[in-house]
Amino acid sequence: MIRINKMTKLFTTDEVETTALNAIDFNVKAGEFVLVKGPSGCGKSTLMNIIGLMDTHSSGDFSLFGEIINDLTELERTRLRRGKIGFIFQKFNLIDSLTVFENVELPLLYLKEHPKKRQEMIDQVLERLDIKHRAKHYPAQLSGGQQQRVAVARCVVANPDLILADEPTGNLDSKNGKEVMDILTELNKEGKTIIMVSHDDQFVNYAQRVIHLFDGNIIP
Repeated sequence: MIRINKMTKLFTTDEVETTALNAIDFNVKAGEFVLVKGPSGCGKSTLMNIIGLMDTHSSGDFSLFGEIINDLTELERTRLRRGKIGFIFQKFNLIDSLTVFENVELPLLYLKEHPKKRQEMIDQVLERLDIKHRAKHYPAQLSGGQQQRVAVARCVVANPDLILADEPTGNLDSKNGKEVMDILTELNKEGKTIIMVSHDDQFVNYAQRVIHLFDGNIIP
């Protein structure tokens, strides 16, 4: 599903050039659960943003879903990302002015799903994540665990092939964190490819494979 060869990402200002990723090799097969582990500032989120087509790499080769990404236009990247990649963020990234239902509905609006079909898809995912009774509530009316469940629902409602989870338990207590990890494990068993980044050792056993990232380098 993902092939990365000698990928480098540089951030350049007038005064300094920073290497966020240093000629890394990174491949992921369909159906894998891969944990990218490392301390803050090691390049984890940069890697996730590039894989999720939210950012571009500076050099090297990158293919996703069988397509070479290197020279794609922004429109082509959006087309490839839409409906195929789901994102889960540490800070939830819910829109405060929208209800739970409306937050989860957003990806389906971009996909131009029929209203009746949208209703069915949203009801199904909210029920699965035990948050349907909160459909008319706003994010501020939810606990942190409930907000992350909504974020997961928004991620998976369009049935993406690839789920990118960036520190998805970082703002949760241990109980809610475990619940989110159990949900990700279930999704992986159903065939979803999951790449998760974390600095926490407790999640190592959830993944099939662990990639250690340090100062922009993949280390043994």
